[in-house]
Amino acid sequence: MSRYLVDKFLFTVDRDPELVERYREEPRATVEWWEAERAGELLGCTGPERTTWLAFEPAEREALATHDHVALFEMGAHPFLTLTLFIAMFERDHEEPLAYQLAYARALAHLSLPYPDIAT
Repeated sequence: MSRYLVDKFLFTVDRDPELVERYREEPRATVEWWEAERAGELLGCTGPERTTWLAFEPAEREALATHDHVALFEMGAHPFLTLTLFIAMFERDHEEPLAYQLAYARALAHLSLPYPDIAT
């Protein structure tokens, strides 16, 4: 897994309210755009060298494109990054306080220690 790139995606999207909304509404297109346009820039590549050896694995791309936080966690994405971003996107869809966070936790309940390594 290219954990660094996945975590970088989660981190940068979460810090831009417009990208949060774009990712909520058009996840697949946002993932494709971010990987093609932003990843190389964030990794320090210049102009024509924006393509990089670092890219999402197909399973990572699909998990990001389908908002699958369980798959991302199982692959080693940092759970704090998925939780904060997904709260920003989906908490508003729940009427009770913490309802989304509880649903997020229930979806991960099948996992036990040791959890996947989240080191990048």
